[in-house]
Amino acid sequence: MEKRILSSALTELGFNNQKMVFLSGPRQVGKTTLAKDLLQIRALGTYSNWDEKDFRKAWTISPRSWIEKVVDKKKKKKPLVIIDELHKAKFWKRDLKGLYDHFKNDIDFMVTGSARLDVFKKGGDSLLGRFFSFTLHPFSYSELQGLLPLEPNLLLNKLLINPKFKTNPIILNKLLVYGGFPEPYLKNNKKFHKLWQKNRHEKIVREDLRDISRLPELSQIEMLMSLLPARTSSLLSVQSLREDLEVSHATVTRWLNYLQQLYYCYLIRPYSKGVTRSLKKEPKLYLWDWSELTDDGAKFENFIASHLFKTCYFWNETGLGNYSLNYLRNKQKEEVDFLITEGNKPYLAVEVKLNDINLSNTLIKFANQLNLNTAVQVVSTPGYYKSYSINQKKFIVLSAEYFLYYCA
Repeated sequence: MEKRILSSALTELGFNNQKMVFLSGPRQVGKTTLAKDLLQIRALGTYSNWDEKDFRKAWTISPRSWIEKVVDKKKKKKPLVIIDELHKAKFWKRDLKGLYDHFKNDIDFMVTGSARLDVFKKGGDSLLGRFFSFTLHPFSYSELQGLLPLEPNLLLNKLLINPKFKTNPIILNKLLVYGGFPEPYLKNNKKFHKLWQKNRHEKIVREDLRDISRLPELSQIEMLMSLLPARTSSLLSVQSLREDLEVSHATVTRWLNYLQQLYYCYLIRPYSKGVTRSLKKEPKLYLWDWSELTDDGAKFENFIASHLFKTCYFWNETGLGNYSLNYLRNKQKEEVDFLITEGNKPYLAVEVKLNDINLSNTLIKFANQLNLNTAVQVVSTPGYYKSYSINQKKFIVLSAEYFLYYCA
């Protein structure tokens, strides 16, 4: 298994600061593998899963008695205790808080889950100040080459330099075809990939959704999931979905929220500050598994979106700033696919074109409105890089293999 970029951050920012580590992310993205790798490095501690009957029984009787049995405190090194899917336990926040407060000097705690753990942190005993949250994303182009993400200021500087390094088109093409989830990517088999996707959909709806809700309309939510791939990379119309599914607007909105919590899809919203006649409400939808898409243009845009999304998450969760991913669009339907903001201030505009290497006039227009010093246009054309200076601003058209080399 390739080393994940979060490995070092979990230890350096979490355990070394005496914090519990909460690691969430999509089902089958590699959370358990990463956790067990950390345990192997530590060479002291234990891994348990709430779905294991014996652990469930021991925890229900007494979490403290369980932990005292599985951890050898005679060792000088601090043991690592990993608990998977603990959010399924009743009163898990209260019990975990008690364990942490008692053992924080003696034990490092890590909790993983395939649903957003912040959903389960609401109400009850507060864990505030006791943990740091991290999110494991699918493989990215740079991660598969063993590269560490650049800090934000370095990214902008690197983009201005004509790249001379060797790229890896095999990794790029595999990612586009099979997505970034470890198992289908590493198997590299189209039949396995199709079966894996089907199985993942069923588990999201029949298992994960059941854990966070009591919804009876599971078959309708499966229908919703089948409709979403055709609506990615474009404005999301809840009204259109409502009509197709014959349910209320509020119901579709609620179902979409669940699918976001379960890491099936995510939304990015328009940025309007300083944009003339900007849209202010309609989001765009993207999938965590871009390999579900069949349209080449939509898939390529989703592919770039996921790398930018992961980059923002990494910068935020490792203390490098407060970044978010938005898009730009005005009422004349002029659009730039992505805008990264830092503290709600424009940082980098990114336009995505499948084959068009001609610099986008819309990108120039929005960059001038937002006073951006640098903007980029990412294309699928291999080996391409061209820089333009317009109104004392830098515009770069470059291949995805160059741009993604710098992303998380």
